Amino acid sequence: MRLRVTLLLLWLALTLAASFVVWRVSAREGLARIEAQGASDLRLASDRLVAAMLQFREVAVLAADHPDVVALAQNFTQEGRAGGAWRNKAVSLTLQRLADHAGARDIWLIAPDGAVLAGPDEAPEGVEISRALTRAAQGATGFDHFVDPETGQRLFTFAAPVFAPQGGVIATVRLRLRASDVEAEGRGNPVPVWFSDADGVSFLTNRIDLVLTAHGTTRPDPLIYPAGAVAPRAPMVARPFAGRELLFGQGSLTGPGLEVTRALPVIDMTGHALALAGPVLRSARLVALSTAAGFLALGAVLLALWERRRALALSNAALEVRVAARTAELSAANEELQRTQNELVQAGKLSALGQMSAGISHELNQPLMAISSYAENAELLLERGRVQEAGETLGRIGAMAHRMGRIIRNLRAFARQESEPATRVGLAAVVESALEMLDARIKQSAVSVTWQRPDFPAIVMGGEVRLSQVVLNLISNALDAMENAPTRQLSIAITRADDGIRLTVADTGPGIADPSRIFDPFYSTKEVGSAEGLGLGLSISYGLVQGFGGNLRGENAPTGGAVFAVDLREAPQREGS
Repeated sequence: MRLRVTLLLLWLALTLAASFVVWRVSAREGLARIEAQGASDLRLASDRLVAAMLQFREVAVLAADHPDVVALAQNFTQEGRAGGAWRNKAVSLTLQRLADHAGARDIWLIAPDGAVLAGPDEAPEGVEISRALTRAAQGATGFDHFVDPETGQRLFTFAAPVFAPQGGVIATVRLRLRASDVEAEGRGNPVPVWFSDADGVSFLTNRIDLVLTAHGTTRPDPLIYPAGAVAPRAPMVARPFAGRELLFGQGSLTGPGLEVTRALPVIDMTGHALALAGPVLRSARLVALSTAAGFLALGAVLLALWERRRALALSNAALEVRVAARTAELSAANEELQRTQNELVQAGKLSALGQMSAGISHELNQPLMAISSYAENAELLLERGRVQEAGETLGRIGAMAHRMGRIIRNLRAFARQESEPATRVGLAAVVESALEMLDARIKQSAVSVTWQRPDFPAIVMGGEVRLSQVVLNLISNALDAMENAPTRQLSIAITRADDGIRLTVADTGPGIADPSRIFDPFYSTKEVGSAEGLGLGLSISYGLVQGFGGNLRGENAPTGGAVFAVDLREAPQREGS
């Protein structure tokens, strides 16, 4: 009982350990996969955003090079504010058409002192010089972003310098772009993506609840964000897992997830994406549960087998006690039985000898009767003085005795045990010995045998007795298969194979019903209860051939019948041969 509990606890521990390892490995691989996917989504969104922003920057540069814009800026530079009202409607209309065509909110022409030379009708007389305008006044393209305090819109600003024909910056073209116009394409993406500035404010995003949000400790620049424009966002909680940090948050950033970032120096922002890890973790848990269920099922099967084996062991022990009690006086028989139980491999050979008993009796009885008759004849011939004829008769008796001795010698060699390692064996001699032992049965079954010794020394590595058992079993099975066949032809051949020597045994019987199961123990196509065996012959033969380092296979021949092939290692040549 204690052993059973210990084994159960160990198996449960093994189940938990295997499930944990599977869960962790599956989760790690899944997180790596979604992290790569999140990086790909962020890269795609970033490239799309930067490409759109660069297009608007090119529009601002194009507007700054427009001849009407350059002419208006040059006139203002030459005449100054004293020259009169400089708000030009024609240039304003040209810039507005260009803005509408590009999809921008508006385009302004601004003098170096902030005076508005062209722009929308609602534009003021002058504007404050922002960072973008200051950058453009230095001859470079300026960029800025801010929230309009009047409308609350998120705007991007591109400022391009207007150069005089003779050189020098004489004005600035300012293009304003609504942030919602460039972030609309990213909406609908299941992965939350947002772009934050240096203050950590989410200025662009594909989630509405993330717009203009930042951590509670962030203090946005008041020149960019009016008071109350930025809402606090609860910080995400990081938890280490499988070499990574899983983030848990609220709203669109509900975890668990992996944050992926990418710097975007072109627009002075940082891209963020949250690759959601919930499906991956659920899948890892499902895989771990499946593994645990598999281990538990396997444990249940092993426990049932162990209990069955234990019950059988107890039953066998009880049976042995009863047998020992009833047969105490037969100690010699009991020892013989014990030796027989330790020699299970002999069962196959004894079964084969039993099948051959009738033929062997005939083979021995016929010479015995002939010897008796020849002996009587020899006695009469000697009485009559016919010594020469008596000598011939005695010679026949000697031949008959030699034949009987050869049969008995083959049987004794076949029946003895052999446990030595593989040695050099003549395969052709083994085949001829098996044919000689089955000769009576072959003649009785009217089977035609095709066999010819090979024209090369077929010396293989094996055991003579065990190899004889294999060959005898294959020939016996072929004879059984052809018992009711109209054509009874047994073909035996020895040839060279790729890596050794091959013995093939073919018959003209009905073939093999299921070639994939012929080497399974107790599988037999013969009738249940028949005297031909228990279906162990081929299984034992397969194990013996494998023990020699060879291979045994069986298949159906294209012309009908079955073909068995035994591939054996060729014995190395001896030194000096």
